[in-house]
Amino acid sequence: MKNLKFPSAQTILFIIAGLVTLLTWFVPAGKYDTLSYNAATDKFTRLSLDEEISLAATQASLDDLNIKIPVEKFTNGDIYKPINIPGTYNKLDAKPQSFFDFVKSPVKGIIEAADIIFLVLIIGGLIGVLNASGAFDAAITKLAVVLKGRESLLIVLVTTLVALGGTTFGFAEETIAFFPILIPVFLAAKYDALVGVACIFLGSAIGSMCSTINPFSTIIASDAAGINWTTGLYGRIFMLFVCLSITIIYIMRYAKRVKNDPSKSLIYAQREQIAQLFTLKDTTHINFNWRLKLALFVFTCSFILMIIGVSMLDWWFVEMTTVFLISAIIIGIIIQISETDFIDTFVKGAGDLLGVALIIGIARGVTVLMTDGLISDTLLYYASDVTTGMNKGVFTSAMTMIYSGLSFFIPSSSGMAVLTMPIMAPLADTVGIGREIVVNTYQYGLGLFYLINPTGLILASLAVAKINFSKWLKFIMPLFIVLLIVTLIVLAVSSYL
Repeated sequence: MKNLKFPSAQTILFIIAGLVTLLTWFVPAGKYDTLSYNAATDKFTRLSLDEEISLAATQASLDDLNIKIPVEKFTNGDIYKPINIPGTYNKLDAKPQSFFDFVKSPVKGIIEAADIIFLVLIIGGLIGVLNASGAFDAAITKLAVVLKGRESLLIVLVTTLVALGGTTFGFAEETIAFFPILIPVFLAAKYDALVGVACIFLGSAIGSMCSTINPFSTIIASDAAGINWTTGLYGRIFMLFVCLSITIIYIMRYAKRVKNDPSKSLIYAQREQIAQLFTLKDTTHINFNWRLKLALFVFTCSFILMIIGVSMLDWWFVEMTTVFLISAIIIGIIIQISETDFIDTFVKGAGDLLGVALIIGIARGVTVLMTDGLISDTLLYYASDVTTGMNKGVFTSAMTMIYSGLSFFIPSSSGMAVLTMPIMAPLADTVGIGREIVVNTYQYGLGLFYLINPTGLILASLAVAKINFSKWLKFIMPLFIVLLIVTLIVLAVSSYL
């Protein structure tokens, strides 16, 4: 038994994909009719099984379909994905996925996730070019000296800043770029790599879970629920403060134990492997001249530009990836690296994150199996039926658990919102609570399970630092339980206010 090892991230995802494949043989197939807005024709398109119907883009059309959403939410682009139409679920002929479908799912997932995969690879290339100059190692060494005796500030600042990105514009996939950059900083501060992963990943997770103005969750979910996104805003701000405070305190307690006694680290056995992975070069011989400083400036500006573009300029993966590619070329010119060396270094840097990119693609393949097997809407249909006749407190708890379960199959926050909210939001009316409570259960349910969801980003994040999922579960479960209890209490109380 001692020789048994917890499976790798890739193996875990393949096991999950296999189980989902089996589910398609037992869960009845079914689908809701969907409604989308075509800006080119200024018409709604209702897709009903194999029939496509064009409808006038008016409020009357939405009222006829029992969709309680202002028509402006569609015409101004707030709701840009097809939404499920309430009361239109139909059972379909079963479409069980075969073994061949199972083995094809990772390839399909990689193709569907090509945008984020290329982002990860280009970022890897950019980091490789910067590392070749020695500028990054020199800067980290200087930062470690500056923070000496005040290393705990690093935990507070990183976790808080990443959480602010999560709560405002859904800072999630983009955080992959920060792991290879910031983990060496935490190691230099005498913490372990798990502290670095926790600050970045949990900052993003808590920020997204308690989204305030995030257009990819709060706003799109509120729109799909037929309410203004500002409804319930103060409650979400309160939750952000509470959950972020709890998380920072939890990380700091673990970090202090590791700093005082490195053997207390949950990944102590991997200390040499991780140290080699993130080893800082000897910087005593490096002349930290204007070229290296300018290279670091360009590197920093690329992330600032990414954040501005995503939050204010409607950028997404193509634009973000382009920024990092151009930054790599500019840095190569600044540090005067030859064309051949630049290409070799860039490719090697991208290769270092290839394993992370593949994990993202394989995880997306699980969703592909669900969609192709026509069981996603069936799970949603039966989940919505469970809450009938519940009292307010039990309803909020049940909805949170339902959303946590659904997020295993639909990890996308925006995808979950447009698919489920038109179905789930009206349930709030039946138990006498505001629809913003359902929006909150959606956010908190997704956010809580996101901490341990293997079809989300956690496996890809851990892969950067070569940390096993079992170590993460041992680290996160006490915090997960505390946050779950706090969330259920807050939701239950708010349902009676």
